[in-house]
Amino acid sequence: MAKKKLTIIHSNDIHGDFLPKEKDGNMTGGIQYLSGYVKKVRQEEDNVIYVNAGDMFQGSIIDSEYRGLSTIDLFNLLAPDVTTVGNHEVDYGLAHMLFLEKCARFPIINANLLVTLNNTRLFQPYLQLEIGGMKILFIGILTEEVLATTKSEKVIGTFIDIEQAAKEVGIICDNYRTRHTDMVVLVTHIGIEADRELAELLDPDWGVDIIIGGHSHTFMEEPEYVNGIPIVQAGKGSGQIGRFDIVYDTLRNRISDISWSCVPITPETADPDPIMESLLGTYQGEVEVKFHRVVTTFARALTHPSRIQETELGNLYADLIQWESSFDIMLMGSGSIRKESLGPIVEYQDMIENTPFDDHLWMLKVTGKQFRQMIQYVLRDDAWEGHTEFYQYSKGVRIVYRKSTHTIEEFKFNGKDITDDQELLIAMQTYHYNNFTEFFSVPFEEVAANMEPRVVATSVNNLVEEYFLTHQGLDAHVEGRLVILE
Repeated sequence: MAKKKLTIIHSNDIHGDFLPKEKDGNMTGGIQYLSGYVKKVRQEEDNVIYVNAGDMFQGSIIDSEYRGLSTIDLFNLLAPDVTTVGNHEVDYGLAHMLFLEKCARFPIINANLLVTLNNTRLFQPYLQLEIGGMKILFIGILTEEVLATTKSEKVIGTFIDIEQAAKEVGIICDNYRTRHTDMVVLVTHIGIEADRELAELLDPDWGVDIIIGGHSHTFMEEPEYVNGIPIVQAGKGSGQIGRFDIVYDTLRNRISDISWSCVPITPETADPDPIMESLLGTYQGEVEVKFHRVVTTFARALTHPSRIQETELGNLYADLIQWESSFDIMLMGSGSIRKESLGPIVEYQDMIENTPFDDHLWMLKVTGKQFRQMIQYVLRDDAWEGHTEFYQYSKGVRIVYRKSTHTIEEFKFNGKDITDDQELLIAMQTYHYNNFTEFFSVPFEEVAANMEPRVVATSVNNLVEEYFLTHQGLDAHVEGRLVILE
């Protein structure tokens, strides 16, 4: 037979999104329905490959309570044919991630995460799958953000430069792609912008046919072609799945037809997988008693619709952490707040799922000049793509920034202009503290010279829980702490 059919289905950034959700009166997502769709496609089509492009972990209490082991258990049932490492795969520590890999009954690939002492790769860099007489070479590429999460892991590194990542793809293709390899698929977790850059740098002779990506949570209606290569993502969570239907011409050794769609996961598109439903119910039942207790109430549902603007939840969290503290300003990472809406009733599970990245709180002293330089860098052009670190600020801060001129037009604290020689005590979580120079473009050594940084709390969620338990009817509004002018 000269032509063969191949179906590739793919998901990314599921982030522990295991339970169905109601949206506009309809149920969507849920790992039991996702598993049901995967099983249905495997039954309907002859040659099916299921790919996951990273970030299985973080986002649900079922994941965090078991430190990812429950997620691996559920994914073992989902049975992806190939998975790559996402930046949140190392949130519980790199050693724990390597333990979880041993528990996985599916292959996890990554070509550019390595031990820096001897350039030894931590994972299998590629996977050659044979299906229906076709051979497909999969290569895993990771985002540079993994370095931010593993700053304390001094011996761990990655090729963070896109040019170096492209070179690594070339090395693998040159060494492991043979005349019997029919297709090459990159499974990346670097975000849509970096995928575009990577595609531009790929030598056509390497034979890369498809890029299946993740990390930027990009919802797409059709593939984006760069350098002749289709780039796809399937948003985030379990509410949808990407699907390629490919016709491969074995005589000409090339793809003769390719189509892609993003399929919604609903009761209309898939029946729930009863085995997955049973396993999920076991984990859900075990955490329900512990986590379904009310910790506070809000006056209304508070929102966090975007990570690149001042938000109600951002103001609430920055304020409660700064409340009765020894520092002046809390810099709350926008990405640390995971829910778009919270309340009016807040259970312990909601609280943990909204701020899953629980770590130490650090206090530093900065001058007004250093603080201005920090904010100027945070608000650079790249910020508006949503892929850089962005912050919510506690009460008293007033920053007005004009994008067209890249200028800070107002820079105040407690109603007064912040002067260059003024000293401010600021606070941030460990993740941002460990990456201070990279995230703020101010040398950490300069700031540490002002005052030795110190830990002021060992758990941010301890602060959040205590505040929630002692305050009811909480409310917050967007007040103009951060104003962005076009």
